[in-house]
Amino acid sequence: MSLNPKDEQAFNNLCAKPYKDQAVWFLNAYWKKFGEKEATNVFDYYHKCIELDEKKAAGNQLDELNAHRFLEKVDKTLTVVSLRDKLNKAGIDKNAKRKFVPLTHFLVIHYNVNPSELANAPQGDNQEEVERAQKLLEQVQHAFSEAQRTAELSHKAEVAAKQAQAELEAAKAELQAQEDAFNNRTAELQAKSTQGGAVQMNKAKNELAQHLSSDPLPLRKAKITNEAAVKKAEKASAAAEAARIAAENALEEATRKLAEAEAYLEEVKSRPGSAAGALWWIERELHEAKKYLPKSKGGLERK
Repeated sequence: MSLNPKDEQAFNNLCAKPYKDQAVWFLNAYWKKFGEKEATNVFDYYHKCIELDEKKAAGNQLDELNAHRFLEKVDKTLTVVSLRDKLNKAGIDKNAKRKFVPLTHFLVIHYNVNPSELANAPQGDNQEEVERAQKLLEQVQHAFSEAQRTAELSHKAEVAAKQAQAELEAAKAELQAQEDAFNNRTAELQAKSTQGGAVQMNKAKNELAQHLSSDPLPLRKAKITNEAAVKKAEKASAAAEAARIAAENALEEATRKLAEAEAYLEEVKSRPGSAAGALWWIERELHEAKKYLPKSKGGLERK
């Protein structure tokens, strides 16, 4: 069995698409037959590919080593050699020296589908609506990425504010200790200036005058440190509050975009069209986006 030149080119073009596009194409093609039932598995296959491929979501095929790792995770009955042998028999992989395995190659063999049928499968007559839903999804993903970024900045600002406050408390304690030492010495000299003989009292009075007019280095340093700590704490507190507000606003915007995308997707799903796999995929990725929401706002637990 072999593909005719036209089908072979179409099939190769499909294999050259990013992993996600290959997976969505496959689900669209076989949605009514078994695609709906297998959608979650195909979604997992996609994620395992991007976990292994250094190109991540931009990739389209795994090298031989990573293809072996992929098969170990998803289908222990297949090896790279047996997969290649089956592809060769199906007229797909005529070159036995091929070193890369696109996701589509695995899907064809794993689900035992006709490669020509897959390559030429209709992808739905509602592509404009699907494209708009995809753009809304991308906006949601960008918004949640921004929300996550601002949340991290808010956390860092909060940590910095707490550290600045701790430094301020330490500076206050040191200042208090130095002031207590100065005042205790003052009280000691004042007491001596009123007790004992005239010589001793005069000596104490002189020492007291010198003490009161002095500017001890430890006390002076403690005052300067405290003033600096006050300013730093105030600045850090203001920055933390601004970062908190920015994070809250970013999360609200992401939540709004998520609701907008979900509403449009439900609208599209209610209309006739055959790109069911693409719509399922968008819905699934919107569902995944909820993992970045707090539970109080309908967020999902991350595994």
